[in-house]
Amino acid sequence: MTTSARPATKPACPNFSSGPCAKRPGWTVEALKGALTGRSHRAKPGKAKLQLAIDLTRDVLGVPADHKIGIVPASDTGAVEMALWSMAGARGLDMLAWESFGEGWVTDVQKQLKLEDVRVFKAPYGELPDLSAVDTKTRDVVFTWNGTTSGVRVPNADWIAADREGLTFCDATSAAFAMDLDWSKLDVVTFSWQKVLGGEAAHGMLILSPRAVERLESYKPAWPLPKIFRMTKGGKLIDGIFVGETINTPSMIAVEDYVDALQWAKSVGSLKGLIARADANTRAIADWVAASKTFAFLPKVEATRSNTSVCLSIVDADVVAKGPEAVGKVAKAIVSLLDKEGVAYDIGAYRDAPAGLRIWCGATVETADVKALTAWLDWALAEAKAAA
Repeated sequence: MTTSARPATKPACPNFSSGPCAKRPGWTVEALKGALTGRSHRAKPGKAKLQLAIDLTRDVLGVPADHKIGIVPASDTGAVEMALWSMAGARGLDMLAWESFGEGWVTDVQKQLKLEDVRVFKAPYGELPDLSAVDTKTRDVVFTWNGTTSGVRVPNADWIAADREGLTFCDATSAAFAMDLDWSKLDVVTFSWQKVLGGEAAHGMLILSPRAVERLESYKPAWPLPKIFRMTKGGKLIDGIFVGETINTPSMIAVEDYVDALQWAKSVGSLKGLIARADANTRAIADWVAASKTFAFLPKVEATRSNTSVCLSIVDADVVAKGPEAVGKVAKAIVSLLDKEGVAYDIGAYRDAPAGLRIWCGATVETADVKALTAWLDWALAEAKAAA
C-alpha cells in the first residue's frame, strides 16, 4: 500500500551514477561529429587533437606550466599503476586508505610490488585517517583526494609539508574539476575522463610535477615494467607522452567527447564554475538531509564530505531497529523502485561500502534534478517500508 504522496516532478535526467557519470547538460551525439575517425592518432591532425585535450585540461584545471600532462591507457587505474610501478620504492612510503580504491593501491604496493618500508593509515567508511600522523616530510605518500566509494575527501592539502623530500601521489579521479587541488603540494595526480566531466571511459590522465619527473629520470625500480608503464628511455623522460603522442592507440571518439566536455567547462566558468555547480548540488542534498529524520550523510564531519560522490545512510528509526539486514534490504528496494520509475539510475552504495545510497552530484548534474530526486527518495523509503 502506498503510504506517501507520489511526487509530481521527476528529474529531467535520471543519471546519478558515480561513474561513468552524467553527460554535460545538452549533450547529444552531434557533439562527436568532429571526431577524427578513420585516421591515425599519430598523424598531424590526430596529435593536434590530443594536444588540444591536454591544453584545455591545463587551462580548465589551472595546472602550472612546469607540470607535465599525459593521456594514458586504462583510465585512472592505469594512471595510478603507471606512477606506482615507475616511481614507488625509492624511499619509505605512507599510504592512506579509507575506502575501496585506496585499499586497492595498498594491495598493489604490498602484494604486487612487495615493498617493505610501507606504513598504512586506515579508517572505516565515512571517516579519514589521522592526517597529522602521516610523514609527508621525508616519505612518499599515496592517497585519494576524494573517496568515491565512501563520500569522504581530504578537506585541503594543509597537512602536506611544503618542504617535503618525498613525492605525493594523489588519486584525484572524482575530485578533479570539482575540488580545488593544491598543485604546490601534489607531485603525481591522476584522474579519468568519466567522472566530473562525464566523459567516456578507458582513458586516464597523469600529471607530473618537476619533482616527479626528476624521480622518473633518477630512479630505476627493481622490477620489470610493461611497455604501457614505461615513461623513460635511456634515463630520460619520454616527453612525447605529454604532448599528445600516446603510448597506445586512443579512441579519437572519446578524445572528441573529452574536448567537448572541456569546452563546456570553460563556458560555465572553468574550474570555479564547475566547483560552484557541484557545491550547489551537494547543498541541495544537505538542505534535505538537515530536515530529514530518515537519511543522513555517511561522513559525519562536514568538512570531509564529498561534493561529487555523496554517500547517504538510512537512519529511519523503524528500519534501523530491525537491524543491518533490514537496512540493506530497504536500501536495495529504494534503488530498485527509483530505477523502475526512471527517476534515478545506479544510486546504490558501492558493493564494499555500508548499506545506503550513493548519489553523484558532480558538475554535469543539474541542481533542479537533485532537488526533484530528494522528494522521490522520501517516497521510495515509505514504499519500501510498507512493502517490508
